[in-house]
Amino acid sequence: MMHRLAPLVLALAAFSASAQTPALQPGDYIAAVVNQDVVAASEVIQRTERLRQEARQKGEVMPETTGLRKQALEALIEDRVLVTYARENGPRVDEAELDRVVANVAAQNKLTMEQLRERLKQDGTDYKAFRENLRDQMMTERVREREVQGRIRVTDAEIDAWLDKKRAALEQGGQINLAQVLVTVPEGAPDSVVAEKRARAEAALARIKGGEDFAKVAREVSEDGNKARGGEIGLRPADRLPDVFVNATAGLKSGEVAPELLRSGAGFHILKVVERQGGASLTQSVQTHARHILLRPSAQLTAEVAARRLAEYKRQIESGQAKFEDVAKANSEDGSAPEGGDLGWMGAGGFVPEFEEAMNALPLGGISGPVVSRFGVHLIQVLERRTVDVEMKQLREQARGALREQKYDEAYQEWVKDLRTKAFVEVREWLD
Repeated sequence: MMHRLAPLVLALAAFSASAQTPALQPGDYIAAVVNQDVVAASEVIQRTERLRQEARQKGEVMPETTGLRKQALEALIEDRVLVTYARENGPRVDEAELDRVVANVAAQNKLTMEQLRERLKQDGTDYKAFRENLRDQMMTERVREREVQGRIRVTDAEIDAWLDKKRAALEQGGQINLAQVLVTVPEGAPDSVVAEKRARAEAALARIKGGEDFAKVAREVSEDGNKARGGEIGLRPADRLPDVFVNATAGLKSGEVAPELLRSGAGFHILKVVERQGGASLTQSVQTHARHILLRPSAQLTAEVAARRLAEYKRQIESGQAKFEDVAKANSEDGSAPEGGDLGWMGAGGFVPEFEEAMNALPLGGISGPVVSRFGVHLIQVLERRTVDVEMKQLREQARGALREQKYDEAYQEWVKDLRTKAFVEVREWLD
């Protein structure tokens, strides 16, 4: 069955943040001038109706018409601000790349190129204008990523705080068996006594670093009730241990000894992680090898239609009618398509949160339902997982990436606000 394309002008008003300005029809009016572009009154009417339908579907209180039209007009002005900026400042899209995108639109709608041209003609849409609209969409998306990412700043202090929070969250859910050598310091002891106790503890730590067995040193030196067991406190939930112990051993693997003495109200401690269970370590990361099929909503493909199409792809793949890699090669709209959608190995923070959350919930070989992100709608499959050691430099880069993602929406809104302030906008009177 042939899939009919939505009328282009209506679809652009509803879905495209970079709409090609339609030619004014007889009886139409200019609602606003934005830089070198215009917003037609007919577009405002169409966008208003769309907003009314969305409110009705969500069961929201229906806004009054005047307020709804102002909202629709402002949204269209923002659209024009973005696309006119992208035309002047965005990366160029060459004809060959545009040809591939147009061909993909035709294929997604089960049309040949000739059928696409004919369908656009039936909808009163010029083929050249259709191509330029797709070019606008591509440029707008690319300039958005470049400009917004350039606005985001992450400080070392923010990275440190993120890592501390992540470390605490990972370790809180697990159990830790610690061993200690405790050299007690009496409350209110004079400095000379404190110095003597510190020297004794440092000598014990030096023996351990020199290769002596921790349990042997604990039995000989420690002054706590666990010395007979080599200082082992026993396996306990992390939240049942003193915070100073958990913090001092954060990042240590089983068998490792904290490199520095810990001073507490009881005295000086040498701590060893005997075993970790259940909780993850910050210095180890799970990497996932995944692939996806990406459809980008556009004037011709709403997010809802894209989701239904991906659900059908999933049914075909799971029933054995099609292979994931073949469907990706034929339909996916990103650079991974030639490799069957393969995204390679990626650690935490490598993908946008909504994608990563869905991916992490999948078993090996599992295929997600349609997942919406700011890049489009995805179908995700997990191929492999592995646990790898992570260096501090990598950890900090992961933290930086996660923090940048957290700041993205705010930075985007600020960027749009700045563009809107600098743009030439003239709102005109027009008839209902």
